[in-house]
Amino acid sequence: MFLRWFLSIFLNAVALIIVAQFFGNFHMESFGTALIASFILSILNVFIKPILVFFTLPITLLTLGLFLFVINAATLMITQSVMGSSFVIEGFGTALIAAIVISILNVILNRVVADTVTR
Repeated sequence: MFLRWFLSIFLNAVALIIVAQFFGNFHMESFGTALIASFILSILNVFIKPILVFFTLPITLLTLGLFLFVINAATLMITQSVMGSSFVIEGFGTALIAAIVISILNVILNRVVADTVTR
């Protein structure tokens, strides 16, 4: 269980670094910073995200789940505010696009690693 959680944090950190390389308004100091940000993001996803999903359930249902990307962007913004100057996202629009790209990258990375681990 913990190994899967650590692997998830590591893969999320890889996705954060990839996004930081592609977007000029998304700054990440190092891979260590990405690991810390990924850890904070996982804590926020456990405690804060369910509350946000509950309170925004009507709009989430109305948008057929697309509003979840806005919630993911909000948790990214909270993470960058906790991290300070080592992790900076310049604008909510960048956070929204980054949340979409990170979600896609996480699906791809998890499938690649899951296929490798199960063989």
